[in-house]
Amino acid sequence: MSDRYARYTRLKFDRPHARVLRVTLASPLKMGAMDADMHREVSEIWTDVDADPTVSAIIITGEGKSFSAGGDLNHERKVADDYDLRMQVMKEARSLVYGMINCSKPIVSAARGWAVGAGLACLILADISIASKDAKFSDGHLKIGIASGDHAAIIWPLLCGMAKAKYYLLTADTFTGEQAERMNLISLALDDSEVEGKAVELASRLADGPPAALRWTKQALNNWLRQAGPIFEASLALEMMGMGGPEGKEGIDAFLQKRPPKFDPNAPI
Repeated sequence: MSDRYARYTRLKFDRPHARVLRVTLASPLKMGAMDADMHREVSEIWTDVDADPTVSAIIITGEGKSFSAGGDLNHERKVADDYDLRMQVMKEARSLVYGMINCSKPIVSAARGWAVGAGLACLILADISIASKDAKFSDGHLKIGIASGDHAAIIWPLLCGMAKAKYYLLTADTFTGEQAERMNLISLALDDSEVEGKAVELASRLADGPPAALRWTKQALNNWLRQAGPIFEASLALEMMGMGGPEGKEGIDAFLQKRPPKFDPNAPI
């Protein structure tokens, strides 16, 4: 494996095909939640992969029974109190989204178990997204009192339409991989035992295909997402502003303390 990947501690790498790099989210936290190191690494990996001449296609998958349950709320509570840390997280979130969009090589995601928050971003920003039918998804931002900003505004309406996007982003309801496929949020929902094999099959086909044609097709299609860049930038800024405010702090505290949050219905907006 190239030395360019030696610095990563929260991502594992292997080659199921000579020109396919499989990136495995290897979190030390429960349900594959992202600690600060993993969040940073997931925001940086796409530039390294894009520059690697030995890679023609990428798989991103989770380790164990979950893809990733999103950010570590103990760390995010620190982020809520620390402006500099909050700006660093915002920079990483922007790099994750644009990194996947601008990576010239096709990305296949393979999810089993939970995919939430930044984990869900990695799943649905992939060019081909595969999940088990019984996988569990949620954009949980509203549950912790912050705007849904890290990826949803740039891609959800395009994939599943505004009605479904508003329903699931405003309610933060949980839904399955099978439901996600029905509403076109992901490409394929399969039996759990088939997910990883299908990801390898598809990534291998892409790696053996015409590289320029594949990359130019992705480049052209992702201009739909680039057009939504200002929408994404606004949503990300609003998320970070809310995280540092009373609703974000109360929402995270309530979640960590396992109690219902108490939001001020007359809060200024």
